Amino acid sequence: MEGKGLKMPTLEAAVKGYLKLQEQGALKNSDLLTIVDFSQSSRKKRLYLLDTKNMQLLENTFVSHAKNSGVDMANDFSNVIGSEKSSLGFYLTKGTYTGKHGMSLRLSGLEKGFNDNAESRAIVVHGADYVNAGRVSSAYMGRSQGCPAVPMDDYRRIISEIKDGTALFIYSPDPTYLNNSDLLS
Repeated sequence: MEGKGLKMPTLEAAVKGYLKLQEQGALKNSDLLTIVDFSQSSRKKRLYLLDTKNMQLLENTFVSHAKNSGVDMANDFSNVIGSEKSSLGFYLTKGTYTGKHGMSLRLSGLEKGFNDNAESRAIVVHGADYVNAGRVSSAYMGRSQGCPAVPMDDYRRIISEIKDGTALFIYSPDPTYLNNSDLLS
């Protein structure tokens, strides 16, 4: 998967936390693991959907970070309501609903202090016109208010695949997160 940009430290952290969640019985569907790798440029395909049963990459696409987390690179994170920053850590996917962005996927943040305000912040997976291959030559991909938004061409398929109890992991080599996450300790 390194050929697709997913680096070993990112994958190792994702698998470590995923296995803890699996041991805790927190996942309704442990066959899938979604990784959003904010150590990469926003102009890279940095969302990876892995089939953990067959060790296959099912999806690799673009994903936004929040406008107050950085321009091309996400490097400033928050769990605070109104911060318009991305939140790191492990999430449990929930059900879908139709909102202002069409079909959207609710996320429950599983890490106290890092992303446990996700639901009150309305952090969801949704499609966005500002996330697409046409923006690769610009200075940065479009940014959200905190949601991991994916291309309009992909969002329905991805949301349908990962909804209802799978793990989603948003990674950055942020020392505060890496040194204080209970799921990575």
